[in-house]
Amino acid sequence: MKKFLALVTLLAATLAPTSAHASPSRDWLSYHGGPMGTGLDTTLTSIDTSSPKWTSPVLDGTLYAEPLVMGNVVYEATENNSVYALNAQTGAMLWMTHLAPPVPAGALPCGNIAPTVGITGTPVIDPVAHELFAVADEYLNGGPHHILVGISTTTGDVMMSRAVDLAGMNPAVYLQRTGLALDHGRIIFGEAGNDGDCANYHGRLYSVSESGTDLAVFTVDNQPGQYRGGIWTGGAAPIIDPKGRVWETTGNGTVTTPGQPYDNSDGLLQLTPAMNLQQYFAPTDWATQNLHDQDMSSSPTLLASGLVLVAGKSPNLYLARAARLGGIGGQVATVTSTCPSNTDGGSAVVGTEVILPCLGGPTAVRVTDAPATIAPLWQSSVHSGPPIIAAGEVWTMTKYGVLCGLSLATGAVLQSITLSAPANHFDTPSVGAGELLVTTANQVVALRGRS
Repeated sequence: MKKFLALVTLLAATLAPTSAHASPSRDWLSYHGGPMGTGLDTTLTSIDTSSPKWTSPVLDGTLYAEPLVMGNVVYEATENNSVYALNAQTGAMLWMTHLAPPVPAGALPCGNIAPTVGITGTPVIDPVAHELFAVADEYLNGGPHHILVGISTTTGDVMMSRAVDLAGMNPAVYLQRTGLALDHGRIIFGEAGNDGDCANYHGRLYSVSESGTDLAVFTVDNQPGQYRGGIWTGGAAPIIDPKGRVWETTGNGTVTTPGQPYDNSDGLLQLTPAMNLQQYFAPTDWATQNLHDQDMSSSPTLLASGLVLVAGKSPNLYLARAARLGGIGGQVATVTSTCPSNTDGGSAVVGTEVILPCLGGPTAVRVTDAPATIAPLWQSSVHSGPPIIAAGEVWTMTKYGVLCGLSLATGAVLQSITLSAPANHFDTPSVGAGELLVTTANQVVALRGRS
């Protein structure tokens, strides 16, 4: 493994303010900011879109991961299997750690990430251990291997490394796409197939101790003759609730005939950190949705009221109660979505309002209880990636590289800035160190914020 250090004289001064107990309200430590994935920042009162505050150097691979922030440092991972630490005030590189050769796109049976596949899922940071965890797709001994690594946020040194591929599986047909989450000393992440579903794979949810010594796995569609049921959620991370329970949605499986036993596909699952399934929800027509590739492709949205909102490629939004998901047909409310395309990725939440990651434009709904209802509010026409909320606006990045700030009340574009295009249409911003951050194909861009 190679580790490149740059601007060493800035390192100590830049990292010094970082606390071992970094505030989650000011640090952005995982996908959409924290374990519940709300995508809500309350520290900024305004964001300046007149020009970037800084643009990072060109990084060594395409960027699928959301930028993370701890203290005065921005962290970004690339499809070349490199992790960068950048000065949050200038964008200058502090250190870069290259883990191993990435997988050439041509070595995979299908997919849409090119020219190489390396780190795709957004990493997660443990602020107490000062360690960043990522899953790298490494090309070793003539083939792909998925390796979970822990990297020091201070020096870039690799602190832990372990293979997570299971015996008998073909790593080439698997893509680690979800963000990573932390749950009481365990790293949680999902896995699915490459774009195109060109080979037989099983959706899996992994739970690994931070030391790398213990691995637990939950497998979707695990009966003889079954496969698929991918866990990918448009790059969103599994949701970890305050009690440490894991919440995740699953993709379409191979059971397509109504009346067959449920295979944990096309649904919402609640599991323990040890990957024991506790309860689930799936629509009554889950098998038919499997047949038409209408999987749950966005992460679940947990609300303070105890309700859970889920959506995906089907035309419906489903609302269930977290205390009792109810199994097949257990939802307490269903509405037809106004989203004209797939709902992929993580939502943004403020109070009872949820901004869903509709690729055809963010969709706002209000979720209320007693009775349980889902009320559509607005549908934006800005075709873009998963949104976040900062400075009282909804922020979303289009596939053409236009970062838009939308009205939280109406969805109208209030301000925007044109940047370079991102590498994928699941690009999502983040907030930290008094800035709003977003990635282009191979650079991180910061906008000035006021707090």
